[in-house]
Amino acid sequence: METITPVKPACITCNREIQEALYNTDFLPNLLTMVSGFIILTIIVLVLAYFSFKKYTKHSLLFPENDLLNPVPLSITSVILGIGLGGFVDGILFHQILQWHGMFTNILPADTVVNKSVNMFWDGIFHSLTLTAVIIGVISLTRLLKKKNFNPSPKLVWGGFLAGWGLFNLVEGTIHHHLLKFHNVKEFSQNPDLWNYGFLASGIIFIIIGFSIIFNREHYPNRLEK
Repeated sequence: METITPVKPACITCNREIQEALYNTDFLPNLLTMVSGFIILTIIVLVLAYFSFKKYTKHSLLFPENDLLNPVPLSITSVILGIGLGGFVDGILFHQILQWHGMFTNILPADTVVNKSVNMFWDGIFHSLTLTAVIIGVISLTRLLKKKNFNPSPKLVWGGFLAGWGLFNLVEGTIHHHLLKFHNVKEFSQNPDLWNYGFLASGIIFIIIGFSIIFNREHYPNRLEK
């Protein structure tokens, strides 16, 4: 009678091999490097959050007209949402649906159950960051509902969203693809650099389009009552 070897469950809390792969001797010494990209993106989100929560009693130098409703609060809020949602698009499309890469697949190829689980764990950390950005953006958006001196143009939402998405692609791509080389956009490619630079180019294009929409004053039909 054939003996059936029990399959080890591929979960972090019940598989010692995965635990040892996650928390081995290289884990703590390299932890700061591993999360450095997350830290930089978090700092960007927090700085933007500060300006989105700030009370604007006067117009900025970029928008000095006294009769125009202030576009800054909604623009910045939309950029924060764009960073978070752009990160979700990256994670859902490239990490999960297409499975072109995981967080550390250039260093730890996802060719075994253990390696796949380790990469999936860090994908979860990555998604935690994008979820945090979306939550901060939603909180900022709800705060705007109590204000009267901001411009509510939908074009600011789309412009900010594209700018934020582009900012995410540019920052995440520069750090994780080029500086730290954690992964490539498409690991199984004859020319991964082409995909990596294409990812950066998409970020730049989104930023240009996004800010061109934000700074187009034809999108601000609402004016303060005199």
